[in-house]
Amino acid sequence: MANTDQVAIVGIGETDYSRDSGRSELTLALQAITTALDDAGIEPHEVDGLMRWAVDTSPEATVASNLGVRDLAWFGDITQAGNVGAALVASASAAIKAGLAEVVVIYRGVNGRSGRRYGSGAVTGRRGQGSAAFSEPFGLLTPQHGLAMMAQRRMHETGVTSRQFGMVAVTERAHANRNPRATFFDRPLTIEDHQESRLIVEPFRLYDCCLETDGGGALVLTSLERARSLKQRPAVIRAAAQHGYAAEREYTDTAAKFLAPRLWAQAGMGPEEMDVAQIYDHFAPFVVFALEDYGFIERGEGGRFVESGGISWDGGALPVNTSGGHLSEAYMQGMNQLLEGVRQVRGTSTSQVENVGASFVDTGIGTGALILGPDA
Repeated sequence: MANTDQVAIVGIGETDYSRDSGRSELTLALQAITTALDDAGIEPHEVDGLMRWAVDTSPEATVASNLGVRDLAWFGDITQAGNVGAALVASASAAIKAGLAEVVVIYRGVNGRSGRRYGSGAVTGRRGQGSAAFSEPFGLLTPQHGLAMMAQRRMHETGVTSRQFGMVAVTERAHANRNPRATFFDRPLTIEDHQESRLIVEPFRLYDCCLETDGGGALVLTSLERARSLKQRPAVIRAAAQHGYAAEREYTDTAAKFLAPRLWAQAGMGPEEMDVAQIYDHFAPFVVFALEDYGFIERGEGGRFVESGGISWDGGALPVNTSGGHLSEAYMQGMNQLLEGVRQVRGTSTSQVENVGASFVDTGIGTGALILGPDA
């Protein structure tokens, strides 16, 4: 995406978030899509592109048939797991700019609490298949097992503490307490609650871990030219990039270290110009690591930044996860970060930052990120 400012997100939609939706994942996805299309003022038959998480169970052709799409000209998914939301935006944007589609919908429907979060063996419990042959026999059965080891090593290298991780959870809970959509809307959290909660996988305590959730979400993308005639204030895509692998990566590096230079160069902006950020918080420590590896804060300073209130909506230098994030709103695998990033540009967040000119969204600690802004 060498050329920016040509594509915009013009519609957003989501279902309620719950522990047991009572609906199929296809139904959740369709409800979110129709809400997003109505939000944009676009008819379902106008959609000619669909993209999804590879782990989503609702194929594009099935969704197209249920929506009444007339001609599905562009479709696809991106592998890995829940961390590909911004990468999907980059791909959809490229398709629109190339003239391969005019209206692309990105969707996710998941019964992550009442069902199986990734389907059968897609990410966890792979019975020693593929790279799991080198990890599962030694007890690394789930994402948090490997990530916990990385977090412990980074604690050793930088001095960041569990209490500082806890302030990520406490701050995000305060944001969720302002958001009626959030799972933990009416349940405050203190740092003492965090520190006294049980260990799940050291150093991750209970409140460091994301919420498994049932729900659906969707985005509608089209050209900026068309966006200007639609219902909502467009969230213009200033930059969108993805990252899959780096040969020179150190053990404690996140992918953000490698994606960041390309993202900032593409946008012609730097981290100091971001007004608000949504960061993939599957586990609270990785918000700290992302702040450092994207260049918002020097390595080793992220914990103190969070502890001092730096990510708070109420006076923080860089408010983060203003809807409550994965820790306190819902775990929608990056979709709710994307939705909140758009709301901040529109001025409709429940923890709205004033005069947002640049809204940063990460959906995988460096596997994908984008910068959104208002139409000039």
